[in-house]
Formats: sequence, structure tokens, C-alpha cells
Amino acid sequence: MAADRDYYGILGVSRDASPEDIKKAYRRLALQYHPDRNPGDKAAEEQFKKISEAYEVLSDPDKRRRYDQFGPAAFGAGPGPAGGYGGGFGGIDLEEALRTFMGAFGGSGSIFDDFFGGAASEREESHRGADLRFDLEIDFEEAVLGSRRQLELPILQPCAECGGSGAERGSRRETCRQCGGRGTVISSQGFFQVRRTCPQCQGTGETLARPCRVCRGEGRVKSRRTIELRIPPGVETGSRLRLTGHGEAGFRGGSPGDLYVVLHVRPHEVFQRHGDDIVCEVPVPFTVAALGGEIEVPTIHGPAKLKLPPGTEDGRVFRLRGQGVVDRRNGVEGDALIRVRLQVPRRLTQRQRRAMEELASLLSDEDYPEIADFHRRVGRYYDRKAAIER
Repeated sequence: MAADRDYYGILGVSRDASPEDIKKAYRRLALQYHPDRNPGDKAAEEQFKKISEAYEVLSDPDKRRRYDQFGPAAFGAGPGPAGGYGGGFGGIDLEEALRTFMGAFGGSGSIFDDFFGGAASEREESHRGADLRFDLEIDFEEAVLGSRRQLELPILQPCAECGGSGAERGSRRETCRQCGGRGTVISSQGFFQVRRTCPQCQGTGETLARPCRVCRGEGRVKSRRTIELRIPPGVETGSRLRLTGHGEAGFRGGSPGDLYVVLHVRPHEVFQRHGDDIVCEVPVPFTVAALGGEIEVPTIHGPAKLKLPPGTEDGRVFRLRGQGVVDRRNGVEGDALIRVRLQVPRRLTQRQRRAMEELASLLSDEDYPEIADFHRRVGRYYDRKAAIER
């Protein structure tokens, strides 16, 4: 301990600060300079030591009184102050201590119980079953309309023989003698109290006089489970469905984990999805596109009628309101987007050919606006080209 160290200055409090003010200052600085938040930062690690040393003295009424009267000299200049306080951190694996200590268990009153919660909640969490992920491939129709599936999965489930307790029938659980039922054991290393999972009971706080022979004391066994899955309308690739409590069973009666089903939608041969809109390319005879008329087009909800105006061009898109996918967030339906693809006959009879030739003789480029415009643009290019080459 440095003889000239100002503990009040280190914590940033006045000499008449209340115990609560000292505790708040320490809590704030400890979180700021904790090595877990500053990996590899030696300066932060050193500052954390100073903060811990200052708090150890100022949080103890007797040590604080001696410090106020005599300063750091009250504790001597050796490796630690009088009264058993080890302020030098000698012999401690600081990295291990900082990683494993989470405050003393139970009624120790450690400040770190406020930071990280009590050991009981940690023990409960450690016995919780694992969350599981299952990737499911579904058809396009299931994604846009919804469906129901049955999944058969191999999952750890509560042991039927022991009811999930891990103890053989007629046997019972007993409080672990090593940890006293806490599930953790605490060892003091200077300033730190290091808490670790009890090796005797594996953190359960209890030991088994006779472990179940079926599950070998775990309280769970792997078997196949059938799960009913409801796929809501409007899901898409990447959608994740959470089935609470359908993951792995917990260790010796611990709460089960959750099952997450990640969906992957197969491509469809007719429809394509763009957000909540459904795109469909519909082949249309060139005669219908030229003359106009009513055609039947498919939507995800069934056939629909669409009127084409005369002179409909290839690639034109028509929108049918409310014929798309229902938005899962607000219940609003998207639209169906019908893209026209003109089709020309590939084989003609003699009569059809003569009719086509007669029609062609009656038409000129001006009857095809895009063709006429194209020829005008090409002509302008050739005119500029000729001017350059003169």
C-alpha cells in the first residue's frame, strides 16, 4: 500500500461522505475500470486495484476511523494493513478472480450482489435446458397462406422413471453438505471472494442418495417428441418461430429451454414474392395485347379477371389491389403485380400466314410507336457519324 495514497480522492468523494455515497462512487468506478470491460488495459487494471483498496478501507467504519486519524500509515507499510486486510493482491490470480467472482452468496452483503444478482437465479439459469434451433423448409403456399406441421425431433425430455428429479424411486434428494445447499462454494483470496459451482452437487444444492439408473441422475433422457407447429400467414425465408418450453428439458427438474424454428421458403414456379406483393408473369397472345380484351390471371387467392387496353406492350405491369400477402405486423394485404409477356405463334397454317401477310401489308412503322422512335434515334446517330467522317 502506498503511504501517500488518498482513498477519498481515488473514489472522488469528500472526507465527510456518507457510507452510501462511498458505495455509489465505488460501484460506478468499479464498473468503469473492471478488467472485463478493459481487456489488456494494465492501467485500468491498476486503477481497479486502487479503487478496491480504497473501498475496502472506507467501507469499514473501524478502518475508516483509523485511516482518518493516521492516514495509510495506520495500516503499516508492509504487504497489507493491520487487522488482516490484504491490500497488496499478492498471491492472487487476478484474471481468474475477476472472471469468476460475482459477489459473495446469500447474506454476505457484497456490493456485487447488486451488480450481478444473487446466486439463486444463477443456479436456476444453469439448470435450464438448452434452447434449440431447427431449420424447416416449407412450400411457397405454406408461407403466404399459413399451415400446420408436425415435427418429430430427438430432444432431451424429463425422465419418466424418476419424474425428472434424477433420484431413483423411493430415494430422495439431500442438501449438499459441501455447499450447504447454495450450489456454489466460496473461497476468500485477499480482498476477493471467489465463487465457483459446487463440484459435489454440480450447482444443484442437493445430492442424490441413489441416482436414477435410467437417466443416471440427470433427470432427463433423449427421445423423439412430436411437436405441433402452426405456421402463420405471411412468413418468409428467415422468419423465426419461437416455441416456448419446447427445447431441452432442464437438469434435474430445471425449466426447459425454447425451440426456435427458422423457416426457408422454396421458390415457386408461378409466383415471386417482393415484400408483401406477389409478382406473376402472364403470357398473352399478341392479338389480345393489340386489340385489348379481358383475360384470366392467377393470384395466390384464386383466379382474377384483368382487362387489357388495346396496344398493351410487352412487360407492362398491372396492379390488383389486395391480392398479395397479409402483413403479419398490421394485417394489411399487399398487391398482385401482373407482368404481361407477349407471345407470338411459332407455327402458322397457310391460311394464317396469308392473313398475317395481309395484315403486315396494311401496317407501317408508324403503327408501332417504339419501332418508329427506335428508327429515328438510329437515324440521328448515322447523321452525326456521317458529319464527323466528312
